[in-house]
This record gives sequence, structure tokens and C-alpha cells, in this order.
Amino acid sequence: MEILKGTVLLLLVLAFFTLFSYKAPKGMKAMGALANAAVAAFLVEAFQLYVGGDLLGIEFLGEVGTAAGGMGGVAAAALVALALGVSPVYALLLGVSCAGMGLLPGFIAGYLVAFLVKIIEKKLPAGLDLIVTILVAAPLVRLIAKYMSPVVDATLLNIGGIISETANSNPILMGIILGGVITVVATAPLSSMALTAMLGLTGLPMAIGALAVFGSSFMNYVLFDRLKFGNRRTTISVAIEPLTQANIISANPIPIYVTNFIGGAAAGIVVALAGLINNAPGTATPIAGLAVMYGFNDPLKVTITALICATVGALSGFLGSIIFKNFKIRTLAELTKEESQPVQEVA
Repeated sequence: MEILKGTVLLLLVLAFFTLFSYKAPKGMKAMGALANAAVAAFLVEAFQLYVGGDLLGIEFLGEVGTAAGGMGGVAAAALVALALGVSPVYALLLGVSCAGMGLLPGFIAGYLVAFLVKIIEKKLPAGLDLIVTILVAAPLVRLIAKYMSPVVDATLLNIGGIISETANSNPILMGIILGGVITVVATAPLSSMALTAMLGLTGLPMAIGALAVFGSSFMNYVLFDRLKFGNRRTTISVAIEPLTQANIISANPIPIYVTNFIGGAAAGIVVALAGLINNAPGTATPIAGLAVMYGFNDPLKVTITALICATVGALSGFLGSIIFKNFKIRTLAELTKEESQPVQEVA
């Protein structure tokens, strides 16, 4: 029952943020900013605190990681404001006003207040707009973030808690669900880093997310290479970061998403059986996700599991290329040709 509940809630979260990405004003840019904020705060924390500080024992690097990890709200509010077109000074003003707040409350507050700041910048003369932004926008963005924090804790973090508990009671089934879903999300507009950061995943669920996405690099390389979605550059790029080829992925959702779910689910089973953990939220990314795993687990065990995930990923990509061998796909050349064709005016 708990597995079903956690899965349904996870899918509802994905549906909401996918809808937000496509339908909210500048939603895609905002979600990109959220993913970048996770990089700026949580990846620095993961590398410097868990690897440099804990694993290597360098105290100063641990301080760097701790400092960065506590700035999620600042990064989210500032970067989303920048993405929406607010001037850098005012964007950072909104960001620092969210000091001490979480990633998602800072994101929500920054997104909402950014529209107000843009109006202030446009309507008021230079100098006066600064005063009004300081007097109105700064306290408002923190007020929204403050009151959003309990809402986030009661919803998204609660979902993350349910998933974590379920993973402990039935790790293989949750490995299939989480591995498959997070790997698909890694190729979709909603970043896998942003999703795992919002849910606050830690322990086995975060390990599944990190290594499933790591394995997807090999899977997508093989899939793109064998189905000839694009050129060599395209194939290498999708292996490093799937969202760099968002146009090809969105044009071919069925073969790419199905293959990624199969490969991610298989990798999830591998990680669940290995019993690895990852206590750095938001690290569902190929290179960094693998690196931080060494800070929480036996290095040899991580290496063996990662190699198995890479092998499983490559085999899944090969399987996907066979399944969708005769499937009608749209290549990079076709998409480029379509974009270059002039729009004909209707008489």
C-alpha cells in the first residue's frame, strides 16, 4: 500500500511540474534555473563536504561544502529571477533576502516576486526603483519563502519520506520504480537533479537516482548511435547531459523514454541489491552523482556497482535500438530542416 501511495504521489509531482514547465509564464526557464540552483548549492556541498571533507578529511573543504549547502534558497531565488529577466543586482537582492531558506521555498518566492520587480524596473525611474525594490520586494520575497517552507515540508518532503521508507521495506520494487522514473525525468524538461532535491531524497533512493542516471549515459550513447538520431557530436552530448538534446528527445519521446525507463529500472535493481546509500540530495547526475557515492560507501563496492550499471545501461540502449529499429524517428537533420523552412503567410 505504501509503495502505491509513494508512486502515485511521485507521479502527481511530476505531472504538476511538467505542466508548470509548459504552461506557466516562462516555466521552462524557471525550471532550468531550479536545476542550476541545485548544481550551485547541492553539488558543491556534495563534492566539498562529503568527498573533500568527510572522505579526504580536509576540514576547509568541508566548510566550503557546508556553506554552499545552506544557500539553496539564495541560489534558487536569484537564479530564477535572472532567468525571468530581472537585472543581476535585483536578482541577487531577492536571493540574499532568502538566506537560510530551502531550495524550493526560495524558488517559489523568487519566481513570484520576480514579476513584480520587473514591473517596478519598467515603471519607475532609475534610483527610485531601487528604493522600492528594497522596501517592498526584499521583505515580500522572504515572507513568501517563510510561509512556503511548512507547505513544502508537508508535501514534497513528506513524499520523499514515504519513498525512503518504502525503499527500505521493498528495495527491489522501489528500485524499479525510482530508477525508471528518475532516468526518464533526466531526459525531460524537469531535471532529475531538481526533482531529487525537491523531494529531499537520501539513503538508498538517492543512490538509485544517482547511479541510474550514471548508467543512462551509456544507454543513451548506444541508443542514439545505433538509431542515428544525430551526428557524433549529438551522441556524445546526450551521453554527458541529455537536456542538451532536448529538441531530439521531445521529437522522439516513445523510443527514448521507454528505453530510459527499462535501463533505469534495471540499474535501480542493481543498486538496491548492492545496498548503497547517498545522503547528498539532488545529485542525480552522471558524473557528480557517481563521485559523491564514494563519500558514503566502500569505494570498491561503488566501483563494481557503477560498472554493472554502465553495462546494464549499454545493453538497455542496444535492446532499445532493436525494439525501435523500424519505429519512425525524427533525426537532427530533419528537425534542422524543419526549423530552417520559412513560415508561409496565409493570404
